[in-house]
Amino acid sequence: MVIKEPALYGLLARFANGDALLLAAQKVRAAGYRRTDAYSPFRVEGLAEVLGQPRHAVAPIVLTWGILGALGGFFMCWFANVINYPLNIGGRPFNSWPAFIAITFEATVLCAGLSACLGMLILNRLPQPYHPVFNVPAFRAASRNGFFLCIQADDPQFDLKATRAFLQDLGPSMVVEVLG
Repeated sequence: MVIKEPALYGLLARFANGDALLLAAQKVRAAGYRRTDAYSPFRVEGLAEVLGQPRHAVAPIVLTWGILGALGGFFMCWFANVINYPLNIGGRPFNSWPAFIAITFEATVLCAGLSACLGMLILNRLPQPYHPVFNVPAFRAASRNGFFLCIQADDPQFDLKATRAFLQDLGPSMVVEVLG
């Protein structure tokens, strides 16, 4: 049986705070690296734009499913009261749409809320039980007080020695290889 050595995933650098991470990401992007990712315990304003990450489509997903929920809720009430089980109560018409507003609203909120939650999870590729950066012991601090920038080995600009020297010049507290 042949045991394969783990391949190099990239280089991971740890920075002192969010501002240092943002500045380093700007320099990495200006140097031409495109296959990068950043990890921090909270949102760093402007970091996603610097890394060139596209805006996610959560808002259109929520709008679409909210409209579908409203249409579904209204159709459910209409079908039950007009087609399936019509009752003439108090001389009102079968299609009395003001009575359907509460269910329509609730169906809208339910579908929009569920689609927001599921859309966020799917677009963020969560849950993610394994990622190569989890192999770095210091990465455990990413959820508490660690700010990390990773340049992936499959980036066209990536050269192990040159990229390591470049990252060292950005002033991180450490630079380690990530094996995947």
